[in-house]
Amino acid sequence: MRTYPTNSPQSASRIIALTLLADGHLSPAELHALDHADAYRQLGISRHEMQRVLQDLCEDLLLAHQSRWSDACHIEPQTIAQLMAEIEDPTLRANVLALCVAVAEADDHVADGESIVISSAVENWGLHRQMLVEPQRGETCLQ
Repeated sequence: MRTYPTNSPQSASRIIALTLLADGHLSPAELHALDHADAYRQLGISRHEMQRVLQDLCEDLLLAHQSRWSDACHIEPQTIAQLMAEIEDPTLRANVLALCVAVAEADDHVADGESIVISSAVENWGLHRQMLVEPQRGETCLQ
C-alpha cells in the first residue's frame, strides 16, 4: 500500500475512497454525496486528483489481495490503522469522518464494510464524543 504525506489531501481522500469501495461498488448516490458536501474543496483536492487516489487505492487493494476483487474490499485492521495514522489534524479527522458518514448514508444503506471504515476512524482517531453529539435540524451528527 502506497503512503501519502501526513494530513495531505491524498491521505484524507484515500479514507473517503475506502468508504466508497467498502461495499464492493461505487454508487452514483455516493459520488453525488461528495459533490453535495463540497468534499473536493474541503479536502483541498480536485475531482481528477480524487479519481487518481481512488484508482491508486483500487490498484493497491488488488495487488495486496492477489487480484481477487471479492477479497479486495476486505482490509486488515492493521492496514486500516496505518491509513488512519496518516491523518493527525483533529479538524481534518472530523471533516473526513463526516464525509465518510455522508458517503455511507447516501444510498440509504450503510453496508458492513462502510461501517467498519467509519468505526475504525472513530476508534483510531478517538472521535467517540463527536459521534454522540445531537444533530441540529438538517445536519448529520458530525457537522
